[in-house]
Amino acid sequence: MEWSLECVKELVAGGLEYVRECEFCAFVTVACVLVLFMWYFYRVGRQHDSGPLRRRYLSGSSRIGGVVGGFMSSDCRCKRKGKLEEQNGFAFCQSSECFRCSSAGESLNQKLYHSLQEYAKRYTWSGMGRVHKGVRDQGRYINSRPSIQRPEVFFLPDLPSAPFFSREVQRHDVELLELSFPTLLAEFESIYHQPPARSGSSLPPGWKANSTPRGQWWTYYLVNQGTPLVLNVRRCPRAWRVLGQLRTFIANNVFGNACFSVLTPGALITEHYGPTNVRLRCHVGLRVPPSCELVVGGEPQYWSEGTCLLFDDSFLHRAFHEGNPEDGPRVVFMVDLWHPNVAAAERQALDYIFSPGRLEDKEGK
Repeated sequence: MEWSLECVKELVAGGLEYVRECEFCAFVTVACVLVLFMWYFYRVGRQHDSGPLRRRYLSGSSRIGGVVGGFMSSDCRCKRKGKLEEQNGFAFCQSSECFRCSSAGESLNQKLYHSLQEYAKRYTWSGMGRVHKGVRDQGRYINSRPSIQRPEVFFLPDLPSAPFFSREVQRHDVELLELSFPTLLAEFESIYHQPPARSGSSLPPGWKANSTPRGQWWTYYLVNQGTPLVLNVRRCPRAWRVLGQLRTFIANNVFGNACFSVLTPGALITEHYGPTNVRLRCHVGLRVPPSCELVVGGEPQYWSEGTCLLFDDSFLHRAFHEGNPEDGPRVVFMVDLWHPNVAAAERQALDYIFSPGRLEDKEGK
């Protein structure tokens, strides 16, 4: 067969004629391909659990055992399959196997390693050196840490550490939170009505009393351990929008929290450790009377209204309010941000390993 321009024209014309004759078939084929592409991207989006806060918000009520807006007590901050008891609109965990409350033993280490292997099979081992090292030797790392810094659940090795961090390490989010100070303060005032006169009195909807040796400490969570509290979010839409604009807010795993925290005059939060060193806790001062102090790793700092204070709560820390009753409460907006030296690939893996419910679900398999 000799190829020529005329021959090519005849072939093209024949092809076009064939397409016109089979127009319906071609349309069906294209439609099927588009449907397959849409299904594929939908499945990828569902499996890769790094969606925005909105997906967490929409699915929040189904994750809390039917208790909309509930969360676990401060002594048990992660969800378990154990019995839940509802009090004042909150769900309090009654399971004796809660991974946050139990010591980081061999059982937890095995669950973490299995979750990391699942992640690597589904995605990649690339960039997982520190995470793999931390998961493999987690028990040794935590038990060998000096008493000044000893995270309760997970320690990422080779991560620069200090009790307090400069605002420059998370400059974008710090500036955004400080610019949002009037909004956050107004949102707090809209939900903080007359406080209970006694520690045993009932709290307004959404508020929770935490255990303290003296004084009172109340919290109002928008996100608790990576799970949005739907009713609380609805009462604070402007604060929720601020969270959605943060670049480094830990929104997709159990180490992420956001709440209003109130400390009454005379109150003391005793020394304790946070669960991990992969986050920085940010306090935005909303109301700061005199004689209030935060001590982290033996270093004291003071809050200031409209200003952010960044610290690593895996260090031993405590807070107190030694002011007079007429001074009023100390109020901060608390947000958990990623440690600046945790790489993007490591954040993605940690979101997968510590996504709400993952470690609990593995026990049932």
